[in-house]
Amino acid sequence: METIAVVLKQPEQIELNRLALTPPTADDVVVDVDWSGVSTGTERLLWSGRMPSFPGMGYPLVPGYESVGHVVEAGSAADLHPGQRVFVPGAKCFGEIRGLFGASASRLVVPAKRVVALDQSLGERGILLALAATAYHAIAARGASAPDCIVGHGVLGRLLARISIAVRNEPPTVWEKNPARIGGAVDYGVIDPEHDTRRDYKSIYDVSGDAGLLDSLIGRMARGGEIVLAGFYSERLSFAFPPAFMREARLRTAAEWQPSDLVAIKSLIEAGRLSLDGLITHHHDASDASNAYRIAFEDPACLKMVLNWSSLS
Repeated sequence: METIAVVLKQPEQIELNRLALTPPTADDVVVDVDWSGVSTGTERLLWSGRMPSFPGMGYPLVPGYESVGHVVEAGSAADLHPGQRVFVPGAKCFGEIRGLFGASASRLVVPAKRVVALDQSLGERGILLALAATAYHAIAARGASAPDCIVGHGVLGRLLARISIAVRNEPPTVWEKNPARIGGAVDYGVIDPEHDTRRDYKSIYDVSGDAGLLDSLIGRMARGGEIVLAGFYSERLSFAFPPAFMREARLRTAAEWQPSDLVAIKSLIEAGRLSLDGLITHHHDASDASNAYRIAFEDPACLKMVLNWSSLS
């Protein structure tokens, strides 16, 4: 069994390659991918070569953790059936080629317990499940406060705002400097931070990925406030101690989603409390993946790029 996969050979070198797939077991499903998303966080770092080293890191690799497809084969121990629409958060089924995170391919072999069954009506918007779960994980942490300020109005920032309203009914203020990303707010305000005079935010969620913002964020906090690092940072973080000391500032890191977060997000979507509309801005055929990745990483108007695999499945 084979697949056509996006392979990052080395930084800034993307190809489509035909790869042999690991044979499925009784616990696996075989999924033909319909759509996959391009992450402008971790995948951009892999593409640029700036991803910090961690176990399993290396090239060549198959990226991607945002794929939606349909089951074409289910093992005897899998609680799924052919034709079922599923979300796939990653796969390791390419032999010697690393899967980081391995979901950007026309066909995948993946343990059934890792995929999430989706309603057919969700369509390509299902690729946003992982980002929505990441946002939910940050807000739903034990003892966490909902954000009253969010730094960055990309897809993750928009999902944080929408989820905050859905679960806490607390609309935040969102900061965004890029005029191309100011629009699209739903029941919350977006402002350039230079035009915001507030210095009493109790909970600031930063999804900018900018390691140089901490000093300015600390200067906008209320005493005893918290900064939540909800993005991914390739550079060392640092801040001046005296202002943080005067405010008794707290820092919290929000890690990646857990399976329970996916379940919670799916419930919010199915209940009509969370919309994923308006977040996908660009589409490319997977056969043109190299150009699609460059647009996703270099065009500020691109919130979320989706690759369509239908012609390659």
